[in-house]
Amino acid sequence: MSRTLMAVMFFVSLSACASIERIALPKPELLSDAFAVRAVEQTERVEYAAYNQFLERYWVQDENGIARLRYNAVTQEDQANLVDFVAALQATDPDTLERDERLAYWINLYNAHTIRVILENYPVDSIRDIKDGPFSIGPWGRKDLVVNGTAISLNDIEHGIIRPAFQEPRIHYALNCAATSCPNLAPQAWRAEGLDEAFDAAEQAYIADPRGVRVDDAGRVVASKIFIWFQEDFGENNADVAARLAAIAPEPARSALATRGRIDRYEYDWSLNELR
Repeated sequence: MSRTLMAVMFFVSLSACASIERIALPKPELLSDAFAVRAVEQTERVEYAAYNQFLERYWVQDENGIARLRYNAVTQEDQANLVDFVAALQATDPDTLERDERLAYWINLYNAHTIRVILENYPVDSIRDIKDGPFSIGPWGRKDLVVNGTAISLNDIEHGIIRPAFQEPRIHYALNCAATSCPNLAPQAWRAEGLDEAFDAAEQAYIADPRGVRVDDAGRVVASKIFIWFQEDFGENNADVAARLAAIAPEPARSALATRGRIDRYEYDWSLNELR
């Protein structure tokens, strides 16, 4: 078998694997009408000071521009404060929040709870090592949060609330799964003010980073698995997603995407976003 044919078969197998992972993901279907976005007459504000303080102490950016957390340095007191912060968010009624305030609320609850789960199981090499059984692939299905009397999971927040209720593809640059290949965890809480601009900045930063899209030595376009896992959020097919990325990506990815008109391969590093 020629090396060229072996290489082609290897890339096909990787694409097939990514496609299977896509099928296994929950579909974006509203968890219940209780989590639909509604207009409110007088919006409440959510306080994120405790979360910002935690991030200020433990969030760092490495030499490659990847956001890391110093999990091994978190004190028992700060871990307890994070638990209290997540509890305070659960006690907040999202129905009192206008759209952007509500979206920021869900993003921050997702990210803060993910950090909490990592700390409760630390040390781990990857969030996927935190399992509930032999067939578990991670903690995303655990219904260990309660909002407005409903037990919900991280999957519920992402696929049962945010994706169907807000119809915002850039949400994938905001939610952080504690993995190296994930778009950077923001150094501060997401806020309603300037939310659209923050989404744009996060999108541009990720697509400009090799974790988002790059060109390999053979000229093939390699993109994050995010763009196949959630393909329907970015376009109807591979070509649509490639066109969206080409409009944002810097060179040489821009030219490669425009010329090839497709993404050739997907990859993702699930190692923990820890400063080692």
